[in-house]
Amino acid sequence: MLKILTVALVGLIVASCTSHPAPTHSLGQPPSQRIKHHTVSRGETLYSIAWRYGQDFRHLAAINGIAAPYSIFPGQRLRLEGKALVSSPRPAPAPVRKSAPAAKPVAQKPSRKVERSLPKKTVRKLPQPVSNSKIVWRWPVRGPLISTFRARDPLRKGVDIAGQKGDSVSAAANGTVIYAGSALRGYGKLLIVKHNEEFLSAYAHNHKLLVKEGSEVKAGQRIAELGSSGTDRNKLHFEIRRNGQPVDPLSYLPRNP
Repeated sequence: MLKILTVALVGLIVASCTSHPAPTHSLGQPPSQRIKHHTVSRGETLYSIAWRYGQDFRHLAAINGIAAPYSIFPGQRLRLEGKALVSSPRPAPAPVRKSAPAAKPVAQKPSRKVERSLPKKTVRKLPQPVSNSKIVWRWPVRGPLISTFRARDPLRKGVDIAGQKGDSVSAAANGTVIYAGSALRGYGKLLIVKHNEEFLSAYAHNHKLLVKEGSEVKAGQRIAELGSSGTDRNKLHFEIRRNGQPVDPLSYLPRNP
């Protein structure tokens, strides 16, 4: 009798467990966290970090209190968000000079000539030139276009141009090399050139870099050899960024490469 009661009790326990399974839909994924800080690694520069996060290098420097020439060091923790900590210096106040004693008025003879006040000339301000009007862009390499820009695709921030290993990669415009290295993941051997305060350009997946950081380059100058570093085929990945944001290079490059 005891054996029969034991079996019945076990059956009831099993039935109660299987009839009410634990809800799995309530076990949601943890919310994604937005990256707010970056720790500097060896080989990185302020420019390459700003490029990585799609920021203007001036803004990144300002929120971290870093003044030109924007020197950083490995292990340094940079803020990616926040208010500017660097403000423009105020001009020094002009020295106060003691006023000289007023001179005695000199009597003037009356004049019969009537002076007519001439109307002031109206000074018209000329329209400001377009930001990129002073930059003459040119294709960095000759070859078929195999991938184009898409604003909402994080993997298509520029254009891809096919070529052979060792082909010449040229500067797309006059500028200064502000980054030369391979610390930026996904870009291989990379060059970043600053053209003015708004525009930068990048040349990725090179086989060999021919210029160093700080070098002044001219449009059409050979700056690298095309390769496949950081990718699966020989090609040049070329980007143009305006105030840190990717823009379509085909809107700036001439139609015929």
